[in-house]
Amino acid sequence: MTTKLYAICAALLLARSSFAQRPAQGPVSTVPFVPEKVGYARVWQDEFEGSKLDPTKWKVRGVGPRALAYVSEEAVEVKDGYLWLWAKKKGEQLLGSAVGTQDLFSARYGYYECRAQVQKSPGVWAAFWVQSSEIAKGEDPALFGAEIDIMECFRKLGTDIVSHNVHWAYGPNQKTTRGMQSYLKGVGTGFHTFGLEWTPEKYIFYVDGLKFYEVTQGISKIKEYLILSMEYPSNPADIVRTLYPDAFVVDYVRVWQKKPLR
Repeated sequence: MTTKLYAICAALLLARSSFAQRPAQGPVSTVPFVPEKVGYARVWQDEFEGSKLDPTKWKVRGVGPRALAYVSEEAVEVKDGYLWLWAKKKGEQLLGSAVGTQDLFSARYGYYECRAQVQKSPGVWAAFWVQSSEIAKGEDPALFGAEIDIMECFRKLGTDIVSHNVHWAYGPNQKTTRGMQSYLKGVGTGFHTFGLEWTPEKYIFYVDGLKFYEVTQGISKIKEYLILSMEYPSNPADIVRTLYPDAFVVDYVRVWQKKPLR
């Protein structure tokens, strides 16, 4: 990510809390989505085996100041078959973490899923998202892409709620679908799957294979890359109840597409 684009992303992160959230809702489907049953084939995955981040798949993303914290390689760990993205303290400094596949893997359309356990405390939040490297260059999402927040966990919204969102046209005219809250009993504890089906016409958001939302705004028609991150807010008052260390623990990330690959 260029320094300029990262600065824009950081500024937008500070403003993100101003975007209104839609009321929480339960799933709108009862049968779990299975990508293979509708013609998808797996094209990329990481199961986080071994003792370090696979450099052919991920890079630590945006090392340096971000909101209240400092994104650091020290806060990214692979162990016991999981990726651990930490929020921790080092002396008086707060450490955050993020990894991304920019310049290593990107895709257009398909089904994207991670299995993960969200953070335990409020203030910081786990996030699984995809983004275009062109997003700050223009306002048409079809040409310049979008930020598709597959899952964010804001504990202030409730212990059994995760959110989804789409942002595009980074800059003074930024657009958003508004946060979509998904309520699922127990989603704040243990491991769950968080998925996105992205087609030329719509985005569909899933939790544990169940469909929660379908939107047709901000549709990107260009390749985008994957991001996993542990985020911080910009206001110190928002982290007074954060417990350190806390972690976003990821079991796997998988991507499916239909042939011919797009």
